[in-house]
Parts: sequence; C-alpha cells; structure tokens
Amino acid sequence: MIFNTLAYYFAFLLPTAIVVRWAPGRWKSKSIVLSGSLFFLYFGYGEAGRIAGSACLIIFLWESCFSRLYRQGSVFCIVGVVQALLLLGVFKYWNFLISLVPWIHAERLVWRSAFLPLGISFFTFEFIHFAVDSYRGRTEAGGFWEYFSFILFFPTMVAGPIKRYQDFLPKLRAIDNDWALDWHRGITRILAGLAKKLVVADMMTSLTSNLNHAAIVTVQRPMLLVWLLAYGVQIYFDFSAYSDIAIGSARLMGVRIPENFDWPYLARSISEFWLHWHISLTRWLIDYVYIPLGGSRMKPARIIANLLVTMLLSGIWHGAGLNFLLWGAWHGVLLSIRRIFLFFKPSGFPDTPGFNFLSWAVTFCAVNLGWAFFCMDISTAVFFFRRLLGVH
Repeated sequence: MIFNTLAYYFAFLLPTAIVVRWAPGRWKSKSIVLSGSLFFLYFGYGEAGRIAGSACLIIFLWESCFSRLYRQGSVFCIVGVVQALLLLGVFKYWNFLISLVPWIHAERLVWRSAFLPLGISFFTFEFIHFAVDSYRGRTEAGGFWEYFSFILFFPTMVAGPIKRYQDFLPKLRAIDNDWALDWHRGITRILAGLAKKLVVADMMTSLTSNLNHAAIVTVQRPMLLVWLLAYGVQIYFDFSAYSDIAIGSARLMGVRIPENFDWPYLARSISEFWLHWHISLTRWLIDYVYIPLGGSRMKPARIIANLLVTMLLSGIWHGAGLNFLLWGAWHGVLLSIRRIFLFFKPSGFPDTPGFNFLSWAVTFCAVNLGWAFFCMDISTAVFFFRRLLGVH
C-alpha cells in the first residue's frame, strides 16, 4: 500500500481519523491501532503480501510484549537491541549477504518478496531507540497499547519519519482537540505531498527510468548531467512527498510527528545538508551511532573514523547493496574533508555572499554527483563517470 492511492485515504486514513475523533480519551491509542494500523498491516500489502503482513504483526506483538521487560540498566534492553538488529539483518540483508558468497546456491536460500516485512528499516530503528533509551533511563515504560500504537502507527510505518517514543507518547495522550485546524493543516500537507509526488517526482521518473548502461553509451555527455540532476530532484520530491503525507495523515488524527526535510538543497555545507535531509534519520544516527562512538570529543583521526563508520551505516541502511555502501562512503569522505578544514580553521568559513554561493554550489554538486552511486550498481556508476569525464 502506498500513499498515492485512493484506497489509502478512503479505506484506512479517513475511517481511522473519524474513529479517533469520536473516541474517548483513554481509548484513542487503541482506536488508532485497531481501526487503522492493524487493518493497514493486513490489507495494505495486497493479496500477494498477506504472509508478510502476518509476519509483521507477529513481530510487533512480540516486540510490544518483550518491551514490558525493559528497565534502566536491564539486560533485556540489550537483548532487545540484538533481536532488532537480527530482524533487520535476516529480512533485509540476508539475500545481499548470500549473494556475496559465490559457492552458495543463492536461489534456494533467498527471501521471497512476499516474506519481507513492510518498512522494516524504519520500525526496527524505533525498536532500537526504545530499548537504548529505556536502558539509559530516558523514557518511561508506558502501557502496552501506547507502545503498540507507537510502533504500529501506520502513517510512519512505511517511510518514516523515525519517531521517538518520549516525544510521541505525550502527543498520543493529549491529542489535539482543535479538529478544524488539524484537518485543515493535515489535508493541506497531504495535498502538498501528492503534488510533489504526482507532478514533480513522477515527471522526473520518466527521465531517470531510462538511465542504464546502454543509454550511457549513446547519449551526449551533457545529458548525463541532466539525468543525474533529474534523479536528485526525483528522489527529494519523492521522499519528502511521503514525509509530507505521513505528517498530514498524523495531523488528521490530532497527532504531530517530526519534520523530515527542510530545504536540504539550499545547504551550504555537507553537514548542513544532513541536518536538513532525512532529519529524523540523521538525528537517530547522531544519537545512537556517532555519539556512542565518541562523536566529536575524540582526537581528529578518531573523529574522521566515527564519521566514516556512521555514514557507511547510513548507506547500507538505505539499501542492501555495495553501491549503497559506496554512497555512504562518499558522504563520509565529504564530511571528513569538511572536518579536516575545520581542524585548520576553527573559526569557520567567511560569511560573505560570494563565499556562501560558492559553498552552496560545491555542496549541491557533490550531493548530486553522489546520487550516481545510489541509483546505479557500482560498475554502471563507474562507467557513468568515465563517460562523463571522457575517459574510455
């Protein structure tokens, strides 16, 4: 089930928003789960994906029950993190890992698409967040239905934003009563997302869908840059559209979830780009990967290593393939270069119109060149750059 279908709005979202509107306060979280999320989970996969929907429901029920054991400093929190990582590894990366072993007959061992839980990259990160913050004593246990509503909240299940329990819980307990404003803001945000998706992203897709090895050989070199720029526009409008629709859908139910994009292509540095692109993922990586590794409090070499590890994880999180790992490495290197400059110039960069424009142009070009590793396999991306540079 995707957000640009009529079934999503009329079979899932509107009935759920209406039920939540009239439900008594203590039943609101249960209403969100029972009237929307469970229905979405089972029917949203379509006929071919019922097995995956059932598997997803079992995962959510197990996580909700097991999380009742979480306490500050508890070993169960550590087990919770491990089992979330195992879920992510088995379902998302198993096929990729066995494809790297040449002597294994991969076709006999691969997970079929019908068995892949929907949105596993997003909800496992929410599992990890809750377990880690419970271990640190930064979040309350809450009730079964409240946590179940948190992890099974269908507007964010497929494509984020990645929520934090301690932020989501107060909003679930005190759902907005200004329904006229909520519906106005929610519908406006949904329409903006649909316009991004249907008008801009899909139009760009008509250009980028032809980007393959054969086309790279035949077209003029300037067209390669047009293709890459079109892909950068497509992925931004596509991804931010889903975030807009998720935020608007939640607002219809009186729940506010975090923003996920804030004009990232206007960033004047690569670090600023990541603070404005997929904001919820960036914050998650900072809090649960970069800072635990030592963050920026270490020696310069260790800081660079922390940046590289964090961005490699970001790359492989986006997709199970060596090209995604390379895309993460690309951004890790860019962040490292900027950090090295700051080592030698702690006061920062000049704040002048000319330098700001140059910084924006360099950042914009670097980000968009990196999309080549994201949308192509490594051999095609290498051939793309060779063709772009005129190297035969």
